[in-house]
Amino acid sequence: MEIFFLILIVLAILIIAAKQKTSGKFNYRKQTRLFTPAERSFLGVLDLAIGSEYRILGKVRVADVLAPQKGLSRKNWQVAFNRISAKHFDYLLCDPKTLEVKAAVELDDSSHNSKARIKRDAFLEGACESAGLPLIRIKTQRNYQVSAVKEAIAAAFAPPTATEPKPAVTKQKQRKEPTL
Repeated sequence: MEIFFLILIVLAILIIAAKQKTSGKFNYRKQTRLFTPAERSFLGVLDLAIGSEYRILGKVRVADVLAPQKGLSRKNWQVAFNRISAKHFDYLLCDPKTLEVKAAVELDDSSHNSKARIKRDAFLEGACESAGLPLIRIKTQRNYQVSAVKEAIAAAFAPPTATEPKPAVTKQKQRKEPTL
């Protein structure tokens, strides 16, 4: 009798497993557009702002531009890679001949005000900074000034301004002369 129940349980498990197994074949649909209306609108302004100085690539995965630093353990490399693998840059500015990535551009709409998005943006800024990749953030607007976009791009490539170091103020100990 026990063998009968054991066989029944094994059969039930096999039937459930067979029903849950997928064929591995999925159907997909083509997206109708790559950019949101706001992103498409800004792309036209960005095109005007850069002229022939750069080539624009859109919606590029961060992991195709940045990679975890060498020297990490396999586990830490995978953790670092996973943090960038599902994210993308809105636009990249690339050298028109070599396609070397020169800067990333993020278009910030109201969704960037959420707590999770603020955290994501801070992570992305840190990742770009550590890799030496300028990240240009542009707030979405109804209308853009081409000159303002040009200035934002130029500012990203400008060398940092040196600030005058503050003189170190140290409290000097008064010297006590020995008394005889």
